[in-house]
Amino acid sequence: MQTSSHTVIALLLTLGFAVTAKPALADDGCVDFKWDVSKERALFAGPASAVNAGTDAKSAPVIVPNRLYKLRLTPQEQVAFPVPPAKKAAEGAFAGLATLNISAAGAYRISIDLPVWIDVVASGALLAAKDFEGQRNCSAPHKIVEFALNGARPFVLQFSKGVSEQILLTITPTPARKL
Repeated sequence: MQTSSHTVIALLLTLGFAVTAKPALADDGCVDFKWDVSKERALFAGPASAVNAGTDAKSAPVIVPNRLYKLRLTPQEQVAFPVPPAKKAAEGAFAGLATLNISAAGAYRISIDLPVWIDVVASGALLAAKDFEGQRNCSAPHKIVEFALNGARPFVLQFSKGVSEQILLTITPTPARKL
């Protein structure tokens, strides 16, 4: 008799977890990306390397793909951008620079956890974004911007219009699209 009551309790607990897990998944703001972001999500779930963003191109730290960084930004008025950002900043915004080192040319995704404007500078000019995606209710990642990184290197990443003094950031090669 005692074994069957343990079985019933275990079954009820399992059903209870199953019922509560389903609404949590429906409320997850990170499930509606149009792209496969499993690699970015895995990186955002891991530990981050803390680095200070540069205030000019010379002080910009070097970052590489497939790592998560906790980038500490500076008040935007203290940053000397190599090229003016594409979007004008609001007062009190945070900003910073990083130098991206990649081993192979191609399409790359820059993913961040908060609303921040992302520009990529190559040979003294802003590169146009290929595509972007974001989820308002997600911070792992919140925004992903895709760029074709070919030719001139190094690439300077400009972060502006930041709402916080620090952001989580990762860069990943864009996976081949499946038809």
